[in-house]
Amino acid sequence: MRSMRDLWPEAPSIVILTGAGISQESGLATFRDADGIWAQVRLEEVATPEAFARDPARVLAFYDARRRQLQHPSVTPNAAHEALARLETVRPGEVMIATQNIDDLHERAGSRAVIHMHGELLKARCTACGQTTLCYDDLTGNEGCPICAIEGQLRPHVVWFGEMPLGLEAIYQVLAQCKVFVSIGTSGSVEPAASFVEEARRAGA
Repeated sequence: MRSMRDLWPEAPSIVILTGAGISQESGLATFRDADGIWAQVRLEEVATPEAFARDPARVLAFYDARRRQLQHPSVTPNAAHEALARLETVRPGEVMIATQNIDDLHERAGSRAVIHMHGELLKARCTACGQTTLCYDDLTGNEGCPICAIEGQLRPHVVWFGEMPLGLEAIYQVLAQCKVFVSIGTSGSVEPAASFVEEARRAGA
């Protein structure tokens, strides 16, 4: 069987878009499937700035549960994560992963060039100073920010509905030069990811 390196011997830049489907084999639930997360809880109640303002305890509890699941010993990178990490080591050109996932499985597998468009579950962000910090424990809503020391301002470092995705400028810069674009585990039907294919096509991918 041909390797990924053999399939793209001349590509100077590769962009890989990943979504919830790539982490499903690791035991993490998807969002939009029939039995996914949004089939069990209303996104308006846990994944919007308005929900956090209205009921921060419920929002924090939702992400606390997901954070604990992500850190369970049974949740580990799968073969797809590991293959993408290997690709980065054998390619002479740039390999960038733009992921819609908020887990850290790409990094655990060894990938280094990863942009988390929707944030990272294992980080918290201070609504006062805007800085992020690592977060492995539950958030109670009373913690002090380790940067500015203001209490009660930490929220999950995730992009909620109505907020702008992260890292788009860097993603579009690489898309403008890429010759191979791959989508794994996502339909790519939601903007801005939906526009990535056309951007890559214009670059000659």
